[in-house]
Amino acid sequence: QVQLVESGGGLVQPGGSLRLSCAASGNIFPFNLMGWYRQAPGKLRDLVAVIIADGSTNYADSAKGRFTISRDNAENTVYLQMNTLRPEDTAVYYCHAIDRGVNRYWGQGTQVTVSS
Repeated sequence: QVQLVESGGGLVQPGGSLRLSCAASGNIFPFNLMGWYRQAPGKLRDLVAVIIADGSTNYADSAKGRFTISRDNAENTVYLQMNTLRPEDTAVYYCHAIDRGVNRYWGQGTQVTVSS
């Protein structure tokens, strides 16, 4: 059974940084895609960043220039380095993965709160 487990969320002041990690287990082959979504209270879940198996990436406009997604296939882990955080980045961040069979998986989410 595939599992995605996020870590690294927390409370940070505006302008600060956090690094989220998502460790995957139960998959036989590397995922075709891994990424991060976020959901703020009362809002839909939105894309933050994704990384494909070949290393190509895609970012939401709000994340460009501030966030960096990376993956370690050997460790079956995807990371999200978030810099220059803003209060509007406050949300639950979810890890997402798609395997070769185009099955989708979600983590349980990790809370990120940006506040002074």
